[in-house]
Amino acid sequence: MGQKVHPFLLRVGYIKTWHSRWFANGRDFSRFILEDYKIRQFVKSKFKQASISKVVVERLAEKVKIRIYSARPGIIIGRHGADIERLREDLNSLVKKEVSIDIEEVKEPMLDAQLVSENIALQLEKRIAFRRAVKRAIQQSMSSGAKGIRISCAGRLNGAEMSRTETYKQGKIPLSTLRADIDYGFSESLTTFGLIGVKVWVYKGDILTKKIKKEEVAQEQQEQQAPKPTELKQG
Repeated sequence: MGQKVHPFLLRVGYIKTWHSRWFANGRDFSRFILEDYKIRQFVKSKFKQASISKVVVERLAEKVKIRIYSARPGIIIGRHGADIERLREDLNSLVKKEVSIDIEEVKEPMLDAQLVSENIALQLEKRIAFRRAVKRAIQQSMSSGAKGIRISCAGRLNGAEMSRTETYKQGKIPLSTLRADIDYGFSESLTTFGLIGVKVWVYKGDILTKKIKKEEVAQEQQEQQAPKPTELKQG
């Protein structure tokens, strides 16, 4: 099961929410999906060096709100906000609506699976040995606070004649546990030998739902209000 189901999609509606947050009728649905895809492709291609993790699109009546999660927000904003204004104008012409852009900083890039996979893919393009890149990424993620990480590389690794898949992991990756906060990322490295795919799973810990949290809070209050047993005096 863990090899066949996308870890993010499996948890949508339970501990994770959608990256496209809007409602549409049947006629507008396909158009909005295509617009969201074009927005994400445009932002990712325009700011390749900005380490963009994800792009969240929210649609209001006559306005599109775009939230960009990046490890290097200064590259997107630019000097005196010139680049973000240019980006807003380009997206206005693309969507034909008023666009507002918010930039969110990713404070721990090595805990973001998409950024880890893109970092490894970039190193592979620079002809760094894949084992070295993978083991270094695992070490950095675990030192940043990850409880488990798994990295899978597939393709003509190190220029081998026959393609293969190699997987390295450390810690635990509970893929079938719905409360487990598992981040998934995928990227491709265009090398001289061909494409090499990099998949990354990062386990950050468990996220308890509101119901479980309320039950725990109520139990703690009951324990605090319960009378303490009297201590026996030694004669």
